[in-house]
Order: sequence, then structure tokens, then C-alpha cells
Amino acid sequence: MKTEISTKNAPAAIGPYSQAIEVNGMVYTSGMIPICPQTGELVTGSVEEQAEQALSNLKALVEASGSSMDRVVKTVVFIKNMDDFAKINAIYEKYFTEPYPARSCVEVARLPKDVLLEIEAVALK
Repeated sequence: MKTEISTKNAPAAIGPYSQAIEVNGMVYTSGMIPICPQTGELVTGSVEEQAEQALSNLKALVEASGSSMDRVVKTVVFIKNMDDFAKINAIYEKYFTEPYPARSCVEVARLPKDVLLEIEAVALK
């Protein structure tokens, strides 16, 4: 059985999908982009500011599921420019501790709302 996870502390879905789904003790999040959940406004600053907001949104969603960031086992980071990899890592490491989750990071041509990054996660409940 799958259970929908949602929170007002992360951006609402902007399409036909759930913020996150829990199944068999695992939480699968949708990609979080840098939208301020309180205002619905896009954070349009630097890649560091966007990374901070996207990861804050991810943290809120993971915690809403009853899990925590130290129970995240896998992330996927989509970035618009691989030259921003180190800048994003500097923010990323503020949200995770060792042992760090497994991770994929890919450069993409375009992301929703033309943001600079999007991040999704899989966590143990």
C-alpha cells in the first residue's frame, strides 16, 4: 500500500503528482525546486540561495513523512550548469552527515520554472 505525504512546509505539487509517497517503509520524494512554500515565489538568486531553498524544502518534506535527513539513503541532483557543482556541494553538506547518502548528479538542459537545480531523495521511514 502506498501513502501520500504532503506538507505546507514544502512547495505544493505543480502537476499531477504527489510531494512524496511512502511505500514499504521507504519515502520517495518528488524533485524539490527553490520555491518558498510560504509565498509560492521562486527564489531567483544565486545557485547557493537556490540550493539552500531546495534543500530546505526537501528537509521539510522528509521530516513531514516522519523520517529525517540522516535516514536519506539516495539523492538525485539535477543541475543546469556542472560548473556549479562545488557551490551546490557546499550547501548540500550542511544538510547531510556521514555516512552521506548515495547520490547521482546530472547536468540538464532545462528544469521546471528555469531554476538552477532540483533535488529528490529516497529515505528510510
